[in-house]
Amino acid sequence: MIDMTFLLLIFFMVTTKITNEQVKKDIALPTAISAKQAEDLSNRDVINLDDTGALWVANRQVSDEEMKTYLASRFKVNPPLKIYLRADKSTPAKRIRQFMKLASEAGAVDVIFGSYQR
Repeated sequence: MIDMTFLLLIFFMVTTKITNEQVKKDIALPTAISAKQAEDLSNRDVINLDDTGALWVANRQVSDEEMKTYLASRFKVNPPLKIYLRADKSTPAKRIRQFMKLASEAGAVDVIFGSYQR
């Protein structure tokens, strides 16, 4: 039993570090009065969209085609595809719509947006 406990502890420590690395990109999130902290981000892919409209997965910048391929492969491996989009407050709305189209074509069923509560 103790061995199993240690294995679970190590597993959660490693996955927490990976999740924090995905969110590490400096993004100035918008503020919203009705913003709420998501309860569970564990099965979500964290996508960062900076103020220039560049897409980032963890600390790696990707093109639209690479993002489409990445999301499609994630959908095949771990359906349903859930995304946590961290878009900079200066990102043009047109670029966010383009990402949403990519995500829907890849099979995303649930997309939440990162924001701060005012």
